[in-house]
Amino acid sequence: MSIEPIYFRGRRFWVLRDDLIGGEFNGNKARKLAFLLNSNLNHINRIISYGSSQSNAMYSISLLAKMRGVKFIYFTNHICDFLLNNPCGNYAYALKNGMDIKISANPSKSAQDECKSSTDLFIPEGVAMREAELGFKEQAKIIMDFAKKNGIKFDIFLPSGTGCSAAFLAKNLNDMSVWSVPCVGDAKYLKEQISTLDPFNKVKILNPPKKYHFGKLYLEIYEIYKELLDSNIEFELLYDGVGWLTLMNNLDKFQNEILYIHQGGILGNITLLDRYKRKFN
Repeated sequence: MSIEPIYFRGRRFWVLRDDLIGGEFNGNKARKLAFLLNSNLNHINRIISYGSSQSNAMYSISLLAKMRGVKFIYFTNHICDFLLNNPCGNYAYALKNGMDIKISANPSKSAQDECKSSTDLFIPEGVAMREAELGFKEQAKIIMDFAKKNGIKFDIFLPSGTGCSAAFLAKNLNDMSVWSVPCVGDAKYLKEQISTLDPFNKVKILNPPKKYHFGKLYLEIYEIYKELLDSNIEFELLYDGVGWLTLMNNLDKFQNEILYIHQGGILGNITLLDRYKRKFN
């Protein structure tokens, strides 16, 4: 992976290309799952998790389960008709990897209830667990080494779902601020999630320009996605769309060079781009 500059709307930004992590895992899921990829899971027969039917974590866990030869059971509260009839993106690839997906009105409770023995491994939504910190220690080191070598001080920005990435990155950085924006719940929800993982965190949370309902289509998200393609980097739509709109709306709050964390996840764009093109093109 690398840190490289891009020029967007007349300004330079730096981007950490975690989307370029080699192998079958990339982005923040490679960071979050690092502890499992380096663990002995021979005693595990089933991995059980929950979340959105278009989740990047869902796909990554399905791949891990396939690699380790264990069953993967995933709970979600809804699968839209289009996705059911036209499997694509993370959903299609996770099914191909052998995922057993179940509908539940309360996916979190159903997933935890499904865990019945010591051979079951429960992974919270978005892999938001303390063990996930391992991968972000390495990420923080990459950033600090680059900043020292190039004489740069960064303000770091990344969009959040559970806030796991922001929490553990901020915990392991010295003398740099970490900023984020909630893309699933609101700022109160994100702050609570981050504080659960690190009660002493210093993550600075920004509000998006307006309330964005997760998974709903917005023309401005589609437009900034296409505009960013001109910088020769494809960003993810669900999180990065809200991320870049929020970042551009709050540039006055940053005092140092801005480093944007590209957390991968563009496989999910397959599903979303089809929906966007049908609605806005």
